[in-house]
Amino acid sequence: MKNKENLFDQFPPVTTKEWMDKVHADLKGADFNKKLVWKTISGIDVKPFYREEDVENLMYINTLPGEFPYVRGSKIKDNNWLVRQNIEVTDYSDANKKALNILMKGVDSLGFIILDPESVSLNNFSILLHDIHIDIIEINFLCNGKAKEILDIIKIIVSESNLDKSCVKGAIEADPLGRLMINGTLCIPVEDGFDYLASLTGSAAEFPNLRTIHLNASHFNNAGSDIIQELAFGLSMGNEYVSQLTERGLRADLAASKIRFSFGTGSNYFPEIAKIRAARLLWAVVMNGYKPANRESSRMDIHCVTSEWNKTIYDPYVNMLRTQTESMSAILGGTDSLTVEPFDIAFRHPDEFSERIARNQQLILKEEAYFDKVADPSAGSYYIETLTNLIADNAWKLFLEIEGLGGFLECLKSGVIQKKLSESAGKRKKDIASKRTILLGTNQYPNTGESASATIDLNIAFRNKSVEEDLIIDPITLLRGSEEFEKLRLSVDKATKRPLVFLLSVGNPAMRKARAQFSTNFFGCAGYHILDNTEFNNIEEGIKSAIESKADIVVICSSDEEYALFAPDIYTRLKDKAIVVVAGNPASIEELKLKGLELFIHMKSDVTETLNYCNTRLGITQ
Repeated sequence: MKNKENLFDQFPPVTTKEWMDKVHADLKGADFNKKLVWKTISGIDVKPFYREEDVENLMYINTLPGEFPYVRGSKIKDNNWLVRQNIEVTDYSDANKKALNILMKGVDSLGFIILDPESVSLNNFSILLHDIHIDIIEINFLCNGKAKEILDIIKIIVSESNLDKSCVKGAIEADPLGRLMINGTLCIPVEDGFDYLASLTGSAAEFPNLRTIHLNASHFNNAGSDIIQELAFGLSMGNEYVSQLTERGLRADLAASKIRFSFGTGSNYFPEIAKIRAARLLWAVVMNGYKPANRESSRMDIHCVTSEWNKTIYDPYVNMLRTQTESMSAILGGTDSLTVEPFDIAFRHPDEFSERIARNQQLILKEEAYFDKVADPSAGSYYIETLTNLIADNAWKLFLEIEGLGGFLECLKSGVIQKKLSESAGKRKKDIASKRTILLGTNQYPNTGESASATIDLNIAFRNKSVEEDLIIDPITLLRGSEEFEKLRLSVDKATKRPLVFLLSVGNPAMRKARAQFSTNFFGCAGYHILDNTEFNNIEEGIKSAIESKADIVVICSSDEEYALFAPDIYTRLKDKAIVVVAGNPASIEELKLKGLELFIHMKSDVTETLNYCNTRLGITQ
């Protein structure tokens, strides 16, 4: 019998220096940092590869799932999570029927959003929860101002049903700080709000698995924050709650055990995985400062919801692709429960089809892709472990900055939080406007034949809401990154005539094709009709054809060198008949501007600014 050989013995270990020498050789003198180091929107430099030496000194690297500081999560045997779906409650009987229906289709966490607080009563909740086994299914309630009443009702139902209180899982979702930062005010003074929360939390102590605070860090995500800000602000918000509740006589252990963190999950796949892991690490550090009697109270309970920031009105089915990768990030990061928002939630009330798709996206990952089988599947990945450490380190610095300024509430009152969110959102929107960040179907490869659906609710799409009086703070603004593109395209959809763009392709064959494709994507973002032509042999043919087409916009597509030769002539002969545009950023741009040409589109252009200018020239207003 032949001796077995270890395959890896045939491959001697390669040092980092050897790898880097090879990389530098292949770069042929190009700068490594500029070519291969990726800078995230948070400003973190991420290298193209990491090795064992990068993670061997991390303090938590040898911990196991379920062990402090919970980087690896609290699930020891598997990675199972709860599939949550929310139900808006107007008619309690209808809501009960819907809940029973979706429970048979894979949901094991229900979120009841009570729209009319005055409808909260024992009778209505008995109808709502009829045939729902609240000792098996997680139940969550959101109803502004009625949390205590809901808790009292749950106590009665549990007592009458003779249930074990430890089996009741879920949340009565109070979040006064979240409401304050969204609305700018509360219905009661802030200090009274904390008193109410302390009383609610103390009353819920007999239910060890029923939480009373649903901390909506997802609001930061949907206000345009980066990952570092969402994590740091969420931690600071949690610290504010624990501090306020302990000042009111509650034990830190109890206060922390009643908080559920809700994070928004965006499309940065690996950083989002690392964010969830870093969140658990940092919360354990924060809670350790309170010296809890039970370390288990330092474990962060996490709910994730797919982000609304990157969801679009146009080409909306792409939203399914976005929510699928976002779901994967949340699950691989170890979320305890997950809400996948329906693909159409950004612009209308979801229908049965979109809700079914959203449910099934999670079920596919659980039942077919087996994402629930392995605890902390990211463990040992040099890349994700390093990202976890980088995100934790940067978020901790921002957290300390907020705490140094007086804590979360003080920074809300002073506008520090709002200012940072506004700056981040502005940068992200600018990146989308210039296509540095791609939103497929909106600022790249748009479907120019698509018109806005009649089912779009503009109040939902653009979050129109009345301004509250007697504001305590400036509210943060929730928005989506695609809004500026959508507003200008909606105005085109409603115009009496859809503008026609004529691509005048002439000269260098390779460059004219490339510029024509770029221009098609550029003006397609506004929903203009694009007339792409076979290339012209000379400008006479192109000008004649452009005039005959009665185009509103003529785009000259050629090489930079040739623009100086014939762009001024084309402009002179067409300027009174159409808006003339040059596709490119030629060296002769200043000379061409002196000859009357003013519109140049290229990789550094602000697309929304240019398209809004064209709309204005064409008499199309938002």
